[in-house]
Amino acid sequence: MGRVLSAGRIHGPAGSLISLASAGRFEPPAPRVLAGLLQGQVYRVRVTNIPGHEGEEVYPTVEVIDRTWPPPNMAHRFPIPVVLGENDLGLALAGKFVTRVIYIEDPRNALPVAQEPGRQDWFDARPGEDPLQVADVLGRPVAIVRIGGRTPDDASQPSMQFLFNCPVFQRMTK
Repeated sequence: MGRVLSAGRIHGPAGSLISLASAGRFEPPAPRVLAGLLQGQVYRVRVTNIPGHEGEEVYPTVEVIDRTWPPPNMAHRFPIPVVLGENDLGLALAGKFVTRVIYIEDPRNALPVAQEPGRQDWFDARPGEDPLQVADVLGRPVAIVRIGGRTPDDASQPSMQFLFNCPVFQRMTK
């Protein structure tokens, strides 16, 4: 079986810029990134131009743990939504560590509420609870986002270990 790609759309608060690590460096920043990501890989992301925190950077990771099953040639229309919220970025800049598990809602248990575009609903796991298990009850976990806790020793030349060896991704334009 070949490599399994799931589309991921990564974005932060209005005005922030997102870069994915590739070939030992970060790609040019953009307001959002749409890319085919490999299942089972961890991607390092750089977030800059954070509102209220100009000049500071955060380096979250996106771990793809399952895939989506879009119709053929339509992955770009059904990406895993990775929303790096202003509150989460602020917590990371204050030295906190945030873990978000992104899941596909179970239609039998879905809340009968329309979701705002660009917004991601979330639930807090209680102390001692495993966020992956909480997400598993709510639906099918597809990605784990970890924000805070790590910065590169040298931002201009981060180590390959810090970049998780830069797994390949396929940039999508739609």
